[in-house]
Amino acid sequence: MFRNYKVFDEDQSHTNDDLEWVNQITECPVYHPSVEDFEDPLRYIQKIAPEASKYGICKIVPPLVSSAPTGVVMKNENPGFRFTPKVQPLRVSRWTVNDKNSFFISGKSYTLRDFEVMANRVFANKYCLSGCLPSAYMEREFWLEMTRGNKGTVEYGVNVDGSAFSSSSDDHLANSNWNLKVSYLSFCNGVTDPMLYIGMLFSMFAWHVEDHYLYSINYHHCGAPKTWYGVPSSAAHEFEKVIQHHVYTREILSTNGPEGAFEMLADKTTMFSPEILLQNHVPVYKLVQLPGEFVGTFPRAYHAGFSHGFNCGEAVNFAARDWFPFGGAANERYAFLQKKPIIPYEEILCKEAMLLSSKSPKKDYTRDPDADSNRFIKGPFASLIHKYDNAISYLKSLDRSLSILSNLKETVSCSLCKRDCYVAHVNCNCRVDPICVFHNKELSDCCCGRNRVLYVRGDLPKMKNVAKKFEEEQSVHEAEKLMKHDSCINKGHKGGLGGVEYVDTKILQSNVSAKESKRTRKQRTCNNGKVDVATPVNRPGKRGKFGISLRMRSGGRRLKKVNKKGGKRAS
Repeated sequence: MFRNYKVFDEDQSHTNDDLEWVNQITECPVYHPSVEDFEDPLRYIQKIAPEASKYGICKIVPPLVSSAPTGVVMKNENPGFRFTPKVQPLRVSRWTVNDKNSFFISGKSYTLRDFEVMANRVFANKYCLSGCLPSAYMEREFWLEMTRGNKGTVEYGVNVDGSAFSSSSDDHLANSNWNLKVSYLSFCNGVTDPMLYIGMLFSMFAWHVEDHYLYSINYHHCGAPKTWYGVPSSAAHEFEKVIQHHVYTREILSTNGPEGAFEMLADKTTMFSPEILLQNHVPVYKLVQLPGEFVGTFPRAYHAGFSHGFNCGEAVNFAARDWFPFGGAANERYAFLQKKPIIPYEEILCKEAMLLSSKSPKKDYTRDPDADSNRFIKGPFASLIHKYDNAISYLKSLDRSLSILSNLKETVSCSLCKRDCYVAHVNCNCRVDPICVFHNKELSDCCCGRNRVLYVRGDLPKMKNVAKKFEEEQSVHEAEKLMKHDSCINKGHKGGLGGVEYVDTKILQSNVSAKESKRTRKQRTCNNGKVDVATPVNRPGKRGKFGISLRMRSGGRRLKKVNKKGGKRAS
């Protein structure tokens, strides 16, 4: 808590001039789904993704209202609920060897009510009464407090197990598919355990990106607003470079380049002013979240924020089809940094691809509503299988008498890079534990010879055939899209593009393969010489009409559960 808080001082105008940058941050779009749109969370989020992802974060105001107060729910459904918060320094660190931020565990356990009383007392001590103050004022207050360099601290209940959604049949929101403790959001099951976040005045969630670049959704149950800042995935690399050069000192980074910054950011203790991003031309956006509102973050979108007073929120990670290219990029990055993955990306991708291959493809890809979204699975899967095929071929060239056993049935962790190996791995006498097939130097230096064994999945030949089929389908699909595009242009616009407008959405692909590193998807629809754009800019007071860009597969929402290995969120 504010151990060295100061009562409000009117003579602060001389410092406010330093905070003019807060007015330069553009606000994120706000979406108001209809009751019909609200029925399917995943479909709706994918509807708004082409526009909303350009901001990194967005706000969703539901058409339903919870009829169960959070305090009543926690008292009746979570008797005995207690949590131990983390203590956060209320200052901006210099990020040197001797000055790094760390959030440490508080020595005190709270009930929700006890924490609220403490938080309200701190607020009243600072501002002479408890209650909400204007968001713009609170934003300036937060950054003034952070830059003063005082030794005050706040407490934040982060990653608290549990849910504050009601189980009452009379609560319309809790009985909708947006109830975060009932996992309807995730296309890939097993990454959907919700956690509570209980804040006080100026408690913060530091700059971070979600584990494995997953989506996240955050619901504000009760209390004071939160201010959020977001950076879109298209600027994630630039964000990391700015942090590397303008926030961290070289001596505290484990490796050069953005990778060192990414590894330090993973601790989720780095808080700095968005002004640094503005000064270095990194796009950053903001929003203010009120009780009863959802905030969504998109894959590889960095975000941070703070609370205006006591509040309680709930968050969960989830995945959709368009996440797989991001997941592949995160998987490679984790392996490079020898960071143990939280979810078995290869296993999820391969199972989803094989399930997709078992369905009868439609001959006319232009009429298949899932064709466009399926490519987010097909492309990364084909790249992964090619990568394994090349690595295995190299391994065979090293040892013509290599022993190969086709009985691999479960994911194995590489002892060198910590990668989860689902397709293949190597065992040898040089090492106690298995390694993946991608360590060329280590494998070429190995002197085991005949004692080295390659374990592969028994269905690897089938997976290679599926990867080849996907590549052929993708080629046909791209050709038919091009033909449709040419037809669209010639139909309404002779001699050129004329008044046709285009919506360009850059999709980050897995950097496993240079071929799949980055793509630009162009959405074009022709209608009597005019374009019906499916991603309109959301105007104040209007509810935009959004076209569906991704549909869930028929026959059920969930995959066989893949347990998460103890990952933590920080929003």
